[in-house]
Amino acid sequence: QVQLVENGGGLVQAGGSLRLSCTASGRTFSTLTMGWFRQAPGKEREFVAQSNWNGADAQYADLAKGRFTISRDNDKNTVALQMNSLRPEDTAVYYCAAAVQYGPYFDWGQGTQVTVSS
Repeated sequence: QVQLVENGGGLVQAGGSLRLSCTASGRTFSTLTMGWFRQAPGKEREFVAQSNWNGADAQYADLAKGRFTISRDNDKNTVALQMNSLRPEDTAVYYCAAAVQYGPYFDWGQGTQVTVSS
């Protein structure tokens, strides 16, 4: 229903930073809640952060509070995740996802690998 493409993953050392981006196409981006999730090998996918349609309501998992910031640009159909103070346990594939307001996430990107070395 909406195509999502993540970019910005890579390899960083502990304490470093990365900025992930997600570009959406095929739907009206400004009406969507956008979220970031991650999945490490052998573990379930977990919530990281999300932003409502206008960015006024940003929510973060405890793992992200104080370190990660979600932002969006509705004019460019993008959502970003700024990740600072990265830790080895942040190593995972990160996915962006789209949802209608107060609804379930219905589409997902292909994921981008984030690896944090100690």
